[in-house]
Amino acid sequence: MARRHLVAVFSSPLSRAMRTAELAGLAGVRPDPDLLEWDYGGYEGLTSAQIQEMKPGWDLWRDGVIPGDDDHPGEQLQQVAARTDAVLDRVRPLLEEGDVAVVAHGHLARVLTVRWLGLDASASRLLGHPHPGTLSFLATEDGQPFIAAWNVP
Repeated sequence: MARRHLVAVFSSPLSRAMRTAELAGLAGVRPDPDLLEWDYGGYEGLTSAQIQEMKPGWDLWRDGVIPGDDDHPGEQLQQVAARTDAVLDRVRPLLEEGDVAVVAHGHLARVLTVRWLGLDASASRLLGHPHPGTLSFLATEDGQPFIAAWNVP
């Protein structure tokens, strides 16, 4: 990252993402609430395996989440996509000046990536889950968006 000319750095405001940005040596990090991880509603705090026990065959990308409490009412995929679209609308003009770093959570990063590519948010299921602390690079070539690298340690 030190070789990149970063004109902006955005992060989920959650402490684990902000700490990741700090550990990566990123300066001038701007917390962005649109980068918060998906609100899993009634599934908040459960693993996929635990949800599968309650609801066999469940798939986040197809079935979404169930409503939760006031703290975690839950979001559907298109709501998450709308948040990532808002982030991309803020990032795209900055890319004329240099690179932009975004520190986000796994499912949200997948949605952001497919929206970068111009795909429907449901295509997020086609990307492997990014591991914590890995890097992915989104770029353009001849004006067309592409994934330059994914889930690099």
